[in-house]
Amino acid sequence: MKFIETRGNDGIKPEKVEFSEAILSPLASFGGLYVPESLPNLGEEFINSHINSTYKELAKDVLKAFEIDIDDALIDEALSRYDEFDDANNPVPVVKVKDDLYISELYHGPTRAFKDMALQPFGVILSSLAKKRDENYLIMAATSGDTGPATLETFKNRDNIKVCCLYPDGGTSDVQRLQMVTEDAKNLKVIGVKGNFDDTQEALKSLLASKEFKDALDAKNIKLSAANSVNFGRIIFQTIYHIHSYLELVRDGSIKVGDKIYLVVPSGNFGNALGAYYVKKAGVPIEKILIASNSNNILTELIEEGKYDLRDKELIQTNSPAMDILKSSNIERVLFDKFGATRTKELMDSLNNDNHYELTIDELKDIQSDFSAVFMQDSEAEAIISEFLSNGYLMDPHTATCIKAYREKNEKMLPMVAYSTAEWTKFSPTIAKAMGIDAKNDKEALNEISSKFNAKIPDMIDNLFKKEIVHLKIVEKTDIMREMLEFLDS
Repeated sequence: MKFIETRGNDGIKPEKVEFSEAILSPLASFGGLYVPESLPNLGEEFINSHINSTYKELAKDVLKAFEIDIDDALIDEALSRYDEFDDANNPVPVVKVKDDLYISELYHGPTRAFKDMALQPFGVILSSLAKKRDENYLIMAATSGDTGPATLETFKNRDNIKVCCLYPDGGTSDVQRLQMVTEDAKNLKVIGVKGNFDDTQEALKSLLASKEFKDALDAKNIKLSAANSVNFGRIIFQTIYHIHSYLELVRDGSIKVGDKIYLVVPSGNFGNALGAYYVKKAGVPIEKILIASNSNNILTELIEEGKYDLRDKELIQTNSPAMDILKSSNIERVLFDKFGATRTKELMDSLNNDNHYELTIDELKDIQSDFSAVFMQDSEAEAIISEFLSNGYLMDPHTATCIKAYREKNEKMLPMVAYSTAEWTKFSPTIAKAMGIDAKNDKEALNEISSKFNAKIPDMIDNLFKKEIVHLKIVEKTDIMREMLEFLDS
């Protein structure tokens, strides 16, 4: 399968590339993104053939269905990273919490967040390709809290790879920050950025497109790639667990193959939701994808009103920081799939130049055929956390946003799968506050919750507070390139 460009071709880059090229060099013409030229058929025949499959068997067949140019041995090596999750036989538990509500727990990997589902195998593939080609790569990642730790974990100590991770100073939880700044592998660099996540993401995209930066890397014989969900290597792994969710409901007896379900995704950069959209289009019986947001409700406005307007918006820091995003990269891939390259470039140019765009009535109807959206305030999320914990289920603040969608958007009374994108341990002060616990810091909050609710703190979280902080730099956006180049010279 070939990959094509969301904003059309500039006459310089190839019009179509293989999967390996798309993940090694993820930025397409005119600042666009790569997308598959077509989608495989993952409908009822595919689903029926995987009723008894393990997660790794399902994952391998999904990757093979996309016809990616990666050999079987490397795919197997990449998927073996799931063996390191809490349960190698079930890396993604789907838990029934109400008669019509299931929660897919995507956080059972090494950094306790859903980014592990894609980044652990993706890192194996990208680094193996680099080594096979005898090429050196700088992998850049901008993070709102979860991409960074997962990227550092998957690439640490790998040959031919250096990683520079940007995070917004003050814009992550303490645990997320500690997961990054205590990583001590020599091929890793972590930089705090004065600003918010959109600032760090824009800095990353600017560097990916910068001729000055590329020339400086060329002089060092280093190529540039990215670990954010601008890279389709992330997205392809994020299709798999949506199919797995459907299969789990079939196995549970809640549905029969062919019955439809809702999926609820807490979303900021829209990669998780995009994976759901692709499998829906590929034939998995999904009624709609419900998007849950926090006070940064730009996605709700787009899906409900058809406008993407940043002119009067300022990013709000919330208790669900992974969704503290206003410029959502993967919406572009949906726009391309719906409206084509010419219209996508027009819309993205308008957003980049004027900070807004607006869909036509027909375009909005097309978006709403697949998506619905809600948003909630922090206080609402805290109330939901308290309610569900009182009934025996402990969730983080991102997962809590899904419950509003479950209650307000279940128009056809179908079973619903909500995605839990992070373990509670990454946001323990918010959990403590919701339960009326007065905790002075993350460590105290973790211990209080663990004690009161018999909740285990994984060793990888508990040990963070004993590790030395090795990455101390916090810089202005204008200093990022200099910091990266100094790191590459070290």
